[in-house]
Amino acid sequence: MKRQAGEAELVFLPLGGVGEIGMNLSLYGFGPKAHRKWLMIDLGITFASEFDEPGVDVILPDIEFIEKDKRNLVGIIITHAHEDHFGGLIDLWPRLGVPLYMTPFAAGLLEAKLEAEPNAPEIPIRRYTAGDRIHLDPFDVEAVPVAHSIPESMALAIRTAAGTVIHTGDWKIDPTPVVGWTTDFDRLAAIGAEGVRALVCDSTNAVREGSSPSERDVATSLARIIAEAPARVAITTFASNIARARSVAEAARAAGRNVVVMGRAMRRAIDVASELGMFEGLPDFLDEDAFTNLPRNKVVALMTGSQGEPRAALAKVASGEHKSINLTKDDIVIFSSRTIPGNEKSVGVVVNGLARQGARIITDRDALVHVSGHPRRGELAEMYRAVKPQVAVPVHGEALHLSVHARFARDLGVPEVVEAVNGNIVRLAPGDAAIIGEAGVGRLFRDGKLVVRPDKSGVRERRKAGFAGVAVVSIVLDAKGDQAVETDVVTIGVPEVDDRGISFDDIAVEAVDNCLKSMPRPRRRDHDAVADSVTRAVRAAIGERWGKKPIVEVLIAEV
Repeated sequence: MKRQAGEAELVFLPLGGVGEIGMNLSLYGFGPKAHRKWLMIDLGITFASEFDEPGVDVILPDIEFIEKDKRNLVGIIITHAHEDHFGGLIDLWPRLGVPLYMTPFAAGLLEAKLEAEPNAPEIPIRRYTAGDRIHLDPFDVEAVPVAHSIPESMALAIRTAAGTVIHTGDWKIDPTPVVGWTTDFDRLAAIGAEGVRALVCDSTNAVREGSSPSERDVATSLARIIAEAPARVAITTFASNIARARSVAEAARAAGRNVVVMGRAMRRAIDVASELGMFEGLPDFLDEDAFTNLPRNKVVALMTGSQGEPRAALAKVASGEHKSINLTKDDIVIFSSRTIPGNEKSVGVVVNGLARQGARIITDRDALVHVSGHPRRGELAEMYRAVKPQVAVPVHGEALHLSVHARFARDLGVPEVVEAVNGNIVRLAPGDAAIIGEAGVGRLFRDGKLVVRPDKSGVRERRKAGFAGVAVVSIVLDAKGDQAVETDVVTIGVPEVDDRGISFDDIAVEAVDNCLKSMPRPRRRDHDAVADSVTRAVRAAIGERWGKKPIVEVLIAEV
């Protein structure tokens, strides 16, 4: 079909979350290429690897593309309150300053985080709920409730003059979700009957056949384990999984136990959920001080730390560093969560620490203590049957998830399937769906109080220093270029001696002195040239004896 210059288009542009799991940020654009209006869905984070990004707290999407065009950004809608969907707001919303829409639970969590954050920005929030219509010209957005592992998750039906897109967010089919609503397939089917141009859909579990168990099935399993436990029970899960927390509270009440909450994030989520009535009819959750005052067979501890986070409550208990709590023989620890890829080592450290204390460990390999909040293929098939989209765009997944989802959509008979990744500009309408351009994408590091680009963060140097150490060389030269005092070298992260017992500090000093002697005196007056030559000499000398070359920093003073 021949296209006319200046014709209005409906496009989809992911800046995060497509080709990866986490850091979700989706943009929908409508209008001629030169005058598009944009709508942002979600603004999440992902967590840093201590090996790949040492010292980095979290990773955020680089929003430079939309920040440059923020005058045309009409608003941000958050689908739900998982960190990978709303965790970037405190750092990045001030750069955009546009209307922000969140459900009451998500808004409550954000407000609680802001209260706990020193010098936090003021972020005005507009609340919405299931069935609401949000009008952000040229977009008309309808909130459709879906089940997920956190309350008040939404799919969004985004209507434009070029057609309707359903952005599913994270979802599953769960007829008995314990807390919150079920996925409203009647409404999705009604929107499908109106005509849906594109379905932009969760791919996390596209590799798995069948349908996910219900949250109520997990509640039944937890209740049995808690009822049969001879001593203390500790349960760790995501702090935001309010349904799981309610299941634990119901099971504890049935077994005559009290629930003790451990961890700030867990307490914050429970307080927000309590204010919204999600724990109605249950006894109050106790603070961690109650743990040691209760008989061992009368306590259930609900803890943060399911991903092995070193500062979380469970990690401190596992390492014996918690100020007042320890676990012993016959105590049970339930990991009521899935280990996020990349966290296996951290979780293993915690599990082994607990095992050394004599605790019995139960994971989802041993019993039904966790269920995913994402759809398997059977659930995906029901979504496609209800919505009947003309175009499928798999999102929220790594390359394998996306490709399997795309093939599955084709097998279901979806006429057009677009396999996109972060930065692809996908035309959804009018005409054939296709990738029509690219936008700059990247990552930002939150490192302490700073939010910086990777190339300005110093992380590359930290990683290298962690691998091969640092050598700091101090040289003092006189006006003629001669050494005024002896060379001083300090090495950090370098072995003390080589295989012959010679100090690496001495090896470096010898390399510096030989390098300076070999340089003509006039050249020694060029401090940049001296630093360059000394750096190469020290790296080569240490590398020859060790097999690794450290970072070398040369400090030159003149007297």
